[in-house]
Amino acid sequence: MDENALHATVLRVLGEVAPEVDLTSVDPAEDLRDQLDLDSMDILNLAIGLFQATGVEVPERDYHRIVTVDGAVSYLAQAMAPPT
Repeated sequence: MDENALHATVLRVLGEVAPEVDLTSVDPAEDLRDQLDLDSMDILNLAIGLFQATGVEVPERDYHRIVTVDGAVSYLAQAMAPPT
């Protein structure tokens, strides 16, 4: 998956976690917890949704890396990159 596809996937999953959110207004660099008033259960559901969509497991210790759209895209891209 390229970064554009990952970005779309993160937004799709975010829309499933927070269906009331206007995804076009989400600032990809801003913390989703502050921007959209997401709580820890929402972040857990985001991590689960990302796993279901991509197969990349996000352990709890890495949740802080997926609290922005840009961070989630970067995390997934790194996790899906072939080993060097």
